[in-house]
Amino acid sequence: MKLFPLPLLLLAAGVFPPAVWADDKPANPPPIRPAPPAAAPAATPTPLPLQPPDVPTMRYNQQTREPDKGFLDSHEKYLAIARLGQAKLVFFGDSITANWSSKGKEFWDQSFRQWKPANFGLSGDRTQHVLWRIENGELDGLKPKAVVVMIGTNNVGGYSADAIARGVAKIVEAIRQKTPDAKVLLLAIFPRGEKASTPEEPNKARDTVAQVNALIARLADHQHVFFLDIGPRFLQPDGSISKEIMPDFVHPSSAGHQIWADAITPQLTEWMKGE
Repeated sequence: MKLFPLPLLLLAAGVFPPAVWADDKPANPPPIRPAPPAAAPAATPTPLPLQPPDVPTMRYNQQTREPDKGFLDSHEKYLAIARLGQAKLVFFGDSITANWSSKGKEFWDQSFRQWKPANFGLSGDRTQHVLWRIENGELDGLKPKAVVVMIGTNNVGGYSADAIARGVAKIVEAIRQKTPDAKVLLLAIFPRGEKASTPEEPNKARDTVAQVNALIARLADHQHVFFLDIGPRFLQPDGSISKEIMPDFVHPSSAGHQIWADAITPQLTEWMKGE
């Protein structure tokens, strides 16, 4: 048998290989680029741990974990007021106290204006935050004759009554150190929650508030520190709170501020003689 080369066999079968020209060049392949990294999933913010009520600390943003801007801005404003050195009456507290500038403005002006009062109430504050503000200058430069304090309601729910009372005690101590000649009017924490606590329907917030008030009442020495519980004035005979007095059962309305002003003005007037 005669063997024929493979190319001849292909030609005989009608199979023609593609022509290859000398100037043909393979197409440039597209550049290989690395795939963009996958976006990292957003981290779930970790709530800040509870801060001890009797250790001074500034407020932090729960989402960013950075110092709270609103808190620091208010602190700077209060420092500027303190530097003026004019206020003879100072109030410390949370949003309940801060509301003297809104819901209670009429009665603030009527009752306290003659004593150049300074309202250092700050919404959202707990005992540890007020303590930080005092220790960081909000009484520096002032020589008030009286300081009114009502704080602790924002601690209720996260702390024991003993811990909250320790925080209030530290605030009173800090005020006494900063302004040893001032009299401190320490107010009981206002009642919160619509109904009184009963065995059948317990109101834990009311119970904790009552326990704290019993403890901080002991801080009164009746020389420099005086304790006053005006909470019963906000209550109806059955122990409930009227919406006309506290619409959200925490913050006094305008009518509630009138009750508050009427309750403390006689004592303040006695202390402020000569001013």
